Amino acid sequence: MRSVWLIVLPVLALAVTACGATSVPAPTAPPQPAPSVPRIASTPLPVSTPPPASVSTPSAASSPAPASSAPTAASSAPAAAPVLQPGMRGPAVAQLQQRLAVLRYYPGPADGRFGTDTLEAVWAFQEVQGLPVEDAVSSAMQRALADPRLPAVLVPGGGSLRVEINLAVGVLVLYRGNQVALISHVSYGGGYYFCVPGGGCGYAVTPTGNFTTTAFMPGWVTVPLGQMYNPVFFIGTAFAIHGDTYVPVQPVSHGCVRIPMDIAAFFHTLVPTPGTPVYVRR
Repeated sequence: MRSVWLIVLPVLALAVTACGATSVPAPTAPPQPAPSVPRIASTPLPVSTPPPASVSTPSAASSPAPASSAPTAASSAPAAAPVLQPGMRGPAVAQLQQRLAVLRYYPGPADGRFGTDTLEAVWAFQEVQGLPVEDAVSSAMQRALADPRLPAVLVPGGGSLRVEINLAVGVLVLYRGNQVALISHVSYGGGYYFCVPGGGCGYAVTPTGNFTTTAFMPGWVTVPLGQMYNPVFFIGTAFAIHGDTYVPVQPVSHGCVRIPMDIAAFFHTLVPTPGTPVYVRR
């Protein structure tokens, strides 16, 4: 770890820049092969399904019905599981929220309302499971909820308490006691070229490598490139894991790791600072 700091700290001597020092080559480490991915033994998420539509059948004595009223192949097929989407409410949404929470995603309170917090947890689950990331819970995702797989372990010997950030997948995983304690969707460096007001220019890249948490600043922190909520820094005071009101599926940050606001509200309480290992891999 000392060799990493010898490289990084001299070039990050500037004050908080909100991930502005992205033109500096970051320390990297070759990704370690992940072990076989285990699955979580669990019961399926119960989701109520509507009964199949009834189809009237003409009797032998009745006259032939018009062609437009004849049963079709679609009407005789089994009813598909309902798709859950943002804005929906009800027991099925509450069951989804409860299931995601058991799996260590954070969908917010199990209040039966499909809001932003639940959607961001859905994205994280889809990313880990290798499903298309979309604003809905499809039947494929419902099947995966019944037999999910754990996130790929990036650094098996990285410590019982650690943070792993998988840029290739777009998720952050917090381990406590070598057990998954939290899985969060993230957005990271977007790769675009930008300039720091009154400073230099560079590319929006999230550095990969082995780091440790260095500092925590509570509340909204204003920096030259904008604001960060409850930032937990892992490279000086330049790169942080922080809350933001905009954490899309696409990488859009200047180089920091954005997490949803609801998770940023408590994330710092789970990660001792300074000293918690942070592993970033692509």
